[in-house]
Amino acid sequence: MGRTHLLSTLLVADQTADLPRLGGMARADGVVIASERFWAFARRDGTVHEGNMPTPRGFVRRVPLLRGLVRLGLALAPLFGGRGVARARERLLLLAAMLAPLSLIFLPHSFGMPVGIVTAVVLLAWLLRGRTLFLHGAEHRAIAAAESGSLVETWLGAARPSRFSPRCGTNFAALVIPVSVGADRVWPLATAVYTPFVVTLVSLALTMELWQLVQASRSGIARVCLFPGLALQRLTTREPSVDETRIALTGVASVLRRELANR
Repeated sequence: MGRTHLLSTLLVADQTADLPRLGGMARADGVVIASERFWAFARRDGTVHEGNMPTPRGFVRRVPLLRGLVRLGLALAPLFGGRGVARARERLLLLAAMLAPLSLIFLPHSFGMPVGIVTAVVLLAWLLRGRTLFLHGAEHRAIAAAESGSLVETWLGAARPSRFSPRCGTNFAALVIPVSVGADRVWPLATAVYTPFVVTLVSLALTMELWQLVQASRSGIARVCLFPGLALQRLTTREPSVDETRIALTGVASVLRRELANR
């Protein structure tokens, strides 16, 4: 997409009242932007990889807990199914981190906390390497620009929407920790070899239900749940440059161009 076409797409999007909700993911070499139907990975070298998001069956969207786990899985679709987004060894590392709870089935219960800490440290080190923190801030700024109708102004550097986002995965991570601890304490069934894995899945599903409830609520009490995550974003984001913000905006333009063309 040439610059003129890109700016034209951003201008049309600024004038469109009902844009789809966007999400994203920062990488060391670019930014992934996704809607429910499309994703784009805008790289720092100027290239853009595009793809379609998988669509879950209708009944899955209506089943509590299951829908949350499916939503989590779909968020990773560009990494595992997208060309040019992640190398094979990166996918293996992420898959190993996701399957780490399975190892708890074969380890003593006392190993649960050390395994969880090591997994979190390794995963964070991989996720936040290089310029990821700055591109994470750029991702939030670009999505906020789409929501505020200031895409062109943000591209030109005349507007600087917030680099903090209430829908950031950091907010989800801040919620999943207390939910996991609570689920482990009140688990009603007898402890078995598979209990740590099941508790992990239930905790993730419960957190996603809570997270979506908080996102949809306008209650000030509900929004308090976001404070820890927003505070953590001071560590997981950095103030992006205009050029880094433009990388994220390129991904936004790619997704919105296809969204608007398919209405």
